[in-house]
Amino acid sequence: MSTVNRRQSLLQLGALVTLPWAAGSALAQQTLTVQQAGGAVQIPVKPKTILVFDLAALDCLRALGAEVKGVPEVVKFPPVLEQYASKDYTRIGSLFEPNYEVVKGLKPDVIIAGGRSAAKVAELAKIAPTLDLTVDNTQPVASAFKHLKILGEMVGNEAQAQTLIASMQADIDKLKALTGNKGTGLMVMTNGGKLSAYGAGSRFGMLHDVYGIPAANKDIKVAGHGQAISFEFILKTNPDWLFVLDRDAAIGREGASAAKLLDNPLVNATKAAKKKQIVYLNSANWYLLGNASPGSLHDDVTQLINAFSKA
Repeated sequence: MSTVNRRQSLLQLGALVTLPWAAGSALAQQTLTVQQAGGAVQIPVKPKTILVFDLAALDCLRALGAEVKGVPEVVKFPPVLEQYASKDYTRIGSLFEPNYEVVKGLKPDVIIAGGRSAAKVAELAKIAPTLDLTVDNTQPVASAFKHLKILGEMVGNEAQAQTLIASMQADIDKLKALTGNKGTGLMVMTNGGKLSAYGAGSRFGMLHDVYGIPAANKDIKVAGHGQAISFEFILKTNPDWLFVLDRDAAIGREGASAAKLLDNPLVNATKAAKKKQIVYLNSANWYLLGNASPGSLHDDVTQLINAFSKA
């Protein structure tokens, strides 16, 4: 074999040897383009180091079987997320404020923010590709399903994402079949001895907008902290069902329980109290997770199905 032919053979062999490495490199560089409020963002497919500030997104990743490296500091994780209380997960700041030094030190491939951390997306994006998975309260389920699809594609588990979506929709349909003719409902939150109400279109509007429970009062103002109300308001509204979120319990703060606060002559005179239809919701799920991620939705819909099945 001539010297020239021998060189060509060696070059061809070298190309064959390096081909698997080249293919692996190309795979590692695959990205997914996601459109969000701040514009398009490219995130890596199958990222190795994932940091998560949003608890609903964390629930989605848990359900998808994805590994995460960093999670926010929470006084008490909701039951569905208890595994993340372990010291195996690095604390990367609070639900509202990232610890940028820790975040940078972890060299993340992708950062997931949203909701309480949405205001920090632009700053986090300077460190690594950052997804804003803030739930749209006017379309909570569609928004949640969209986020599941994105995360499923990102971690390479699209089939599981579709399975979760189908299961969540089945839970919703089962509940809706029970709620239409069981009377009206009012959603209230207790917080440090104070009361606020939430209606359709609000952050907790899924009760009416998705689960089909008729609103006892259709004029409740939509606001982040709800509409301030009194015990007299509850009696005047007189719902068949009273749904209660105890914010103090949700954030691990000691104080008078919602049940103790609402045990008074005005509330006890309502149809809800007389029918024993005051439902104390899983406050951590509703307040911290938003009730639209796989684990929280299943648990909370199951609680409501049980309540309505007994009515």
